[in-house]
Amino acid sequence: MLVDFDTLPNTARIWIYQANRSFTVEELTEIESKLDTFITQWTAHGASLEAGYEIKYKRFIVIALDQNQNVATGCSIDASVHFIQQLEKDYNVDLLDKMNVSYKQGEYVAYKDLNDFRKMAKNKSVSPNTIVFNNLVTNKGEYLSNWEVPAKDSWHNRFLN
Repeated sequence: MLVDFDTLPNTARIWIYQANRSFTVEELTEIESKLDTFITQWTAHGASLEAGYEIKYKRFIVIALDQNQNVATGCSIDASVHFIQQLEKDYNVDLLDKMNVSYKQGEYVAYKDLNDFRKMAKNKSVSPNTIVFNNLVTNKGEYLSNWEVPAKDSWHNRFLN
């Protein structure tokens, strides 16, 4: 069952899919429509899942699931991954590669592979105060408070020394 993302509790489980490029306005409209359809039909062993989503900065698809209602099962998680894989094909975009880093340069969101980010940190092109996106958060509360953080306060800190 599709619900407004903002109404989900802070305990809702979160999945963040980071795109390697920004989506166009037309793509965003299509993706939102596809997300509406997918989440409306998303189930776990036939039970409706209460979930919502938001798309941030035209490149992060964030899906939240209220597991107080029904818990995601292996099959329902597989279904969501297949849905994301289909979006990758439909829009020629990478959403599942976890070996990349997104960070802010002013209001712009930059995207680098982990090795390039590591080199930038070594060369002081990014600082401990550079805002990075911590896609390892696991629930909505963490997402709201610890997703956009200075690199020094994230796992990215290991590259700054």
